[in-house]
Amino acid sequence: MTPETRDISDGSDITIVGGGLAGLTAAIACAEGGARVTLHEAHREPGGRARSTTAPYVANDGTHVFYSDGEPWRWLAARGLVRPHTGLTPGMLARGRFRHGGRLSGMPPRSLLKALTRRRLRAPVDETFGTWATRHFGEEGMRAVTGLVGVITYDAAPGRLSAAFVWERVLRATAPKYPAPRYVIGGWGRVIDRMAAHARRLGVRIETGSRVDRLPEDTPVIVATSLDAARTLLGDESLRWESGKAVLLDLGLRESPGDLFLVSDLDEGGFMERYSLPDPSLAPDGHSLCQLQMPVRPGETKAEAISRVERVADLGLPGWRERTTWRREATCNGRTGALDLPGTTWRDRPAIDRGDGVWLIGDAVAAPGLLSEVSSHSALIAAEAALRAVSGAGRPASRLTA
Repeated sequence: MTPETRDISDGSDITIVGGGLAGLTAAIACAEGGARVTLHEAHREPGGRARSTTAPYVANDGTHVFYSDGEPWRWLAARGLVRPHTGLTPGMLARGRFRHGGRLSGMPPRSLLKALTRRRLRAPVDETFGTWATRHFGEEGMRAVTGLVGVITYDAAPGRLSAAFVWERVLRATAPKYPAPRYVIGGWGRVIDRMAAHARRLGVRIETGSRVDRLPEDTPVIVATSLDAARTLLGDESLRWESGKAVLLDLGLRESPGDLFLVSDLDEGGFMERYSLPDPSLAPDGHSLCQLQMPVRPGETKAEAISRVERVADLGLPGWRERTTWRREATCNGRTGALDLPGTTWRDRPAIDRGDGVWLIGDAVAAPGLLSEVSSHSALIAAEAALRAVSGAGRPASRLTA
């Protein structure tokens, strides 16, 4: 779909439930298609998991980053919703380290480098990544690769997942070209603010503090909530899918020359990034904003997982405890995007089209992409289908003509 609008027939109302990244994408796309759109958001402001904290330390709800080599980024950029932004520089990368065998190194281990040269390999859907990768890269190489993708999967044991699922993400995150990650100045909350303002300019009515307990009967509906919320709203117990679990630790602290930019913990799948290095607006002058993530092991308590991620902070931010002026802890459970087990692909996840004029979107449905890209892709697919419905093509009679 393009930014240009098109005329459709009268009565072209579309309701969207949920005002996160997926819901706002769908709202903009539907409004660009000429529909009258009402978006209901249960919280006081839109954003969902794309919200950011308020100053002086502006932290995303997790270790977020956009990838500029994907269609969702291009869609946002075409509408001016991700400017200004910045990317990685050689200087930043020089302040990155890998934790392997309990020690930090400026270079990844040879076993990981060797695995990443095998880019022509095609991984099977039906086999676990652990089994497939051990056969091709050896035990050490497999463990290094699974440690690398801990930040992408939010899972303590990525080796149990589909080999095709994990390898696709490895190849995307390590593409041998100028690094694709992009940082929107001001954090993801700025993107949400721009999306909401753009939606309103297109005529979208955004109703905040509006909790929907029952779907409207007179319009197509796009449900842009978590699977848990959608399961209740739609009364469909089948709306379940595997997801990750991780602890998050955000730190605001006084700067020190010894602070690293990032630490990729290949031993335990943890990750640390100093987000205020590419975007100084996220912290006061002379201070840093750092965000850390650690997958939670089965049976592990939050306190135990936090203790492990603090050890990553010890490595990347020497003396951080004495310099900390702000701290936030959280647990992400079942809200970190879809994970595909052996024998499944994104096509097997809960379908976007639920029938009877209802579409389901988000980061755990049947759409391709990396992490939040699934939300954007599913939103555009649902918006196109809803626009066809209100224009008369494929109109579901039981709901839209009642």
